[in-house]
Amino acid sequence: MCVCACLLLPMSATASVVVDSTRLIYPAFEREISLRLSNSGSQPALVQAWIDDGNVDAKPDDVDVPFVVTPPIARINQGKGQSLRIAHTPGAEIPKDRESVFWLNVLDVPPLPSEQANNHMQMAFRTRLKLFFRPANLPGSPVESAENLQWSLAKSGSSSVLKVRNDGAFYVSFSSVEIKLKDGRSFEVQSHMLAPKSTTDFALDQALTSSAIDGRVIYQWINDYGTTVRGEKKLHF
Repeated sequence: MCVCACLLLPMSATASVVVDSTRLIYPAFEREISLRLSNSGSQPALVQAWIDDGNVDAKPDDVDVPFVVTPPIARINQGKGQSLRIAHTPGAEIPKDRESVFWLNVLDVPPLPSEQANNHMQMAFRTRLKLFFRPANLPGSPVESAENLQWSLAKSGSSSVLKVRNDGAFYVSFSSVEIKLKDGRSFEVQSHMLAPKSTTDFALDQALTSSAIDGRVIYQWINDYGTTVRGEKKLHF
């Protein structure tokens, strides 16, 4: 999940709408799934929700995704809640042999104060959650995909790259990746989400030699419930 603030026109502002999840899993056999929003603020909030395919700059009216969000716009009074319903559009072409990922956007726009001045500015808070569409009868499980990753280290010019291969049908989202060194230290690697049935390179800012590494990669991945799980695998050279 990521949160960003969009400057629209308060000298100060805070997000009042709380989303009760950090990610969404949509099993293909479900007619729809839902997400609960709550207004923890002291005034009403206007919420707009839409789904995109990864383009953070895409406008709600311009996106072309096989999902419908209901309601797309809602007013949530202070202390109250609102459920968003997400339905998959039948007939859309989505791979059936692996997960696909989309993004749910929730834009929280607080109302203007009654004593607004001409120079008043308003902040809108946008939350983006990953939406994983999970076809039926996929082989394995998200846990197996994360546990069976293959890691290797390769040289790239004057530095190194950490290669990771995911043979599974599920996405793997990392919260951290570390290469263990023989002197007891850990080398942190900038990582990102890994697609199913794919290989990606994580660039390192320096060269690591096999003599300096104790041969292990320690990684934290995020499961369906938003909980981090520790993984450890042998590093191949």
